[in-house]
Amino acid sequence: MSTISRREWCKISLAGMTGMLISPSLQHFSLIEEQYKEVIIGVQSYSFRDRNLDEAIAAMQQLGFTSCELWTGHVEPREFMWKRDATPEERKRNAEGLKRWRETVTMDQIEAIAEKFKKAGIRIQAFNGTFNKRDSEKEFELVFKIAKTLGTDTITTSTTVDQMGRIDVLARKYQIKVGMHNHSHVEDPNQFATPESFMRGMEGKSDFIRINLDIGHFTAANYDPVDFIKKYHDKIVCLHIKDRKKNQGRVVPFGQGDTPIVDVLQLIRDKGWPIPCNIEYEYAATDALTEIKKCIDYCKNALKA
Repeated sequence: MSTISRREWCKISLAGMTGMLISPSLQHFSLIEEQYKEVIIGVQSYSFRDRNLDEAIAAMQQLGFTSCELWTGHVEPREFMWKRDATPEERKRNAEGLKRWRETVTMDQIEAIAEKFKKAGIRIQAFNGTFNKRDSEKEFELVFKIAKTLGTDTITTSTTVDQMGRIDVLARKYQIKVGMHNHSHVEDPNQFATPESFMRGMEGKSDFIRINLDIGHFTAANYDPVDFIKKYHDKIVCLHIKDRKKNQGRVVPFGQGDTPIVDVLQLIRDKGWPIPCNIEYEYAATDALTEIKKCIDYCKNALKA
């Protein structure tokens, strides 16, 4: 790992550099000599979707991360995960296989995953679980049991507005925050994509129902993440940091799109808000590890300014 200056140390907390200083409650801190607050730069483990769990953890360690939003694909069997180009037969087989796994998984297996992260010095900030309309109540509750066993008090999820009532019942029961993750499907009012959809998702629900704002998708949907964060920062459990073009544009390397990544990171820093900023690497490249390192460096440089 490269050496960082004392000034950089005080400005940011890149996971791995300040692991001992990140409290379980993710409260920010300031060093006496500096005015800057900590910004937690973590990673969505989906960024390492080309690797199994052990390989993903090793990659996180290599890059210096100590804060992770754990993708369900690194918990549930990878062979049953959704694939864009899957045939109808493959989708049916995968759905059946995943349902069997959910019926038989034990919390001892989940504890073993938690132990791997603990030994690696990586805190599981959130579990990125799945809530689909077709899932049973038992499957919904399993997501909460997994999160609790992993040792996190936060779930992030790409679900739909009409499922938030079912989710809130369990969020209250387990005392776990659930952050609604947005995409850019503004054509579907049941999808989380617009500011209004987040409001409908939280309306009438407990304070456990929160927001996981993906600033790249929000920009692609032609909304302003800086303005939204200013208004609703107290409802945000974490951010997904990626770059996309406006007008439903594609995902691009950091700095090549329209997403105000620098402005967002500096806002979090200057306000001292304890909102983890999780890098989510999605654009295509030949070497994921190299590209994620570029993402880290981009964030570090943004916080030097």
